[in-house]
Amino acid sequence: MNIEQKLTEKTIDALKTLYGGEVNTVSFEKTNPDFAGDYTLVVFNFLKLSKKKPEDTAREIGEYLKSNLSEIADFNVVKGFLNLVISDVYWLDYFNSLQRKENFNQPIPANAPVVMVEYSSPNTNKPLHLGHVRNNLLGYSVAEILKAAGNKVIKTNLVNDRGIHICKSMLAWQKWGNGETPESANMKGDHLVGKYYVLFDKHYKAEVAHLITKNYSEEDAEKKAPLMLEIKEMLLKWEQGDKAVRALWEMMNGWVYKGFEKTYAIMGVNFDSTYYESNTYVLGKEIIDDGLAKGVFKTRADKSVFIDLTPDGLDEKTLLRGDGTSVYITQDLGTALKRQQEVNFDKLIYTVGNEQDYHFKVLFLILNKLGYIWSKGLHHLSYGMVELPEGKMKSREGTVVDADDLMDEMIATAAATTEELGKVNDLTETEKSELHKIIGLGALKYFILKVDPKKKMLFNPAESIDFNGNTAPFIMFNYVRIRSMIAKATSADATWQNTANTNFAASCLLPKEKELISKLHSVDAIIQQAAAEFSPALIANFTYDLAKEYSQYYHDTPILKEEHNEIKFFRLHLSKSVGLVIKELMNLLGIIVPDKM
Repeated sequence: MNIEQKLTEKTIDALKTLYGGEVNTVSFEKTNPDFAGDYTLVVFNFLKLSKKKPEDTAREIGEYLKSNLSEIADFNVVKGFLNLVISDVYWLDYFNSLQRKENFNQPIPANAPVVMVEYSSPNTNKPLHLGHVRNNLLGYSVAEILKAAGNKVIKTNLVNDRGIHICKSMLAWQKWGNGETPESANMKGDHLVGKYYVLFDKHYKAEVAHLITKNYSEEDAEKKAPLMLEIKEMLLKWEQGDKAVRALWEMMNGWVYKGFEKTYAIMGVNFDSTYYESNTYVLGKEIIDDGLAKGVFKTRADKSVFIDLTPDGLDEKTLLRGDGTSVYITQDLGTALKRQQEVNFDKLIYTVGNEQDYHFKVLFLILNKLGYIWSKGLHHLSYGMVELPEGKMKSREGTVVDADDLMDEMIATAAATTEELGKVNDLTETEKSELHKIIGLGALKYFILKVDPKKKMLFNPAESIDFNGNTAPFIMFNYVRIRSMIAKATSADATWQNTANTNFAASCLLPKEKELISKLHSVDAIIQQAAAEFSPALIANFTYDLAKEYSQYYHDTPILKEEHNEIKFFRLHLSKSVGLVIKELMNLLGIIVPDKM
């Protein structure tokens, strides 16, 4: 039983003993740094039981806890806040019992909840861009955190490989490609297909503008532009299985998949399963037929199928077009059911930007109305968009920040920065190249993940490479510093590694050492909190705080130069534990830490 559990249990006893009240839950928080203490209990909720002033209630509970828990050394009261000071003996005993493994991947119990995390979800008409970077990094990290928290996690991707937007690239290549291939163009396949998506939009806008000069309204011009009519015809042929259209689709999608594989490999994300909308939209149509039979869905005069959600505070939602072709939600219905049939998940998390909030409200509500009980386990991990100093990105106009270019730029920036700071003078060229990659990609991942997922963020590559402040390079530098110091200590006297801290007295524990041990004590709790809130930002900022605390400790405290072995060995063990936890937590963010720098 850890200290938080003991405090909770004894506080419930205190309330019953002192005031005769039955309380099931009690929560503590970390004490504000401006006050003495380790844990704080807010007593205002207990005043109805005590029928006393906040200060008196807090003091009585504090006295009870101090008398009944040897771990409490002292307490103080600030208005209705009871601040508890945990004894140095407890912190030292905890540290001596701390046996960290190399990672958090402990055996998952057979009855652990099954959680499927969907992320990436690219379209096969363009390469991955900055928005996809946040999506992939967020989804991958959430999956790793959930796994560390004791869940059976399945990482999954849904490829949007069909639909009118895919046909745009296909038609443009058919009209203006002249047989161009990734090999002949010396381009990644996803980049080549994206080039034709932009080209389609250019010609389509020109047609719309021309029709407007012929007195068409803008809405009519967009619907009746020749390219739009051709696109709709191509989509209909695709759904009817036209061999020529399908062959073109398979060829161009094949180019894109090879490009995606390279991007994912550099980014460092992976998947346990991949679903394709071209395989699930048919099941979606079957679900719609079932919904029609049950009276959940209705048919309009133009033969399109819809559901009226106005009684639920939403709108009418089209589920099938009048010509029988499917829309986004058609395949989303089919994909959700297919996953449940195959995996039988307890929870399915969709990592998708907040621009799709309404879509997922509708999707979840429809599945619930169809009677799928498992729909209660669906969750939309809604995150804010990534913006640039110049504003939003637009794929159709070719103004996106390409993911491949961005990662290359980050690696190049890391190379320039490390060379300028002289941090790689002792490395070989191969080691330098690998270090630049680790720093550049780590900086990118950390900069994005340290922001609360729900918040919109402004991406600034230069800020992310800074070796000072809340950045990956700062954390990495402190990790490498610890490794270097451990190596020196081991080279001088390897016996310290096997030396227990039994000779180190609690009276020798420095305040900063107590703070570091307290941080290590909080690791499991922060992982559980991050898992519950689907927030890698909690892990990122906790790791920075730990690295910052250690950096101050390192500067202020002699370690290798300490004359007393029992103190030096304790400080080395503490440093090693901090380094190990930093590495473990950064791994949960998908970030590799270098061995030297």
